[in-house]
Amino acid sequence: MNTTFRKATADDAPVAWEIRNAAIRHACKGFYPDDLLERWTAGEMTESFVEFVAQQFYVATVNGNVAGTGFINLRNGRIDALFVRPDMMGKGIGKRILACCEDLGRSTGLTELSLDSTLNAASFYRHFGFVGEAVSVYQSPRGFLLDCIPMTKRLAPTEPIGEQCGADN
Repeated sequence: MNTTFRKATADDAPVAWEIRNAAIRHACKGFYPDDLLERWTAGEMTESFVEFVAQQFYVATVNGNVAGTGFINLRNGRIDALFVRPDMMGKGIGKRILACCEDLGRSTGLTELSLDSTLNAASFYRHFGFVGEAVSVYQSPRGFLLDCIPMTKRLAPTEPIGEQCGADN
């Protein structure tokens, strides 16, 4: 399995939208009510989403096909939109995206990362050193409330793996 990590382009937005919705419907089922999952994934991809993907997202590709997404705000260390295609979950894609976001953060001098984990993903993040237990409420721009777990991770000042993560892209 040939996996690469690169900066996303506007052309990646449709598949990023599909991966987002499929991952939410698959991985969050049983953790959130079905009607909430439906509202969360309803609607069409917007032009602002396309622009956001082009400006902020990174994608993991497997054999040339986008298998996962993620982004890190390099000003404040906030990680978001880490989604993996359901058929690729459990194959290390999410781990790879997270590691690359960490490396990108280190390369800009960040010392701490933060994220709001969905209830189903908290154990994944804890496995990679994130801490946080308290359930909080996220107010979605789409008008609904979503239980989440705010988490943080201190970054050790180790050498980034840049070439693995496509940091030069």
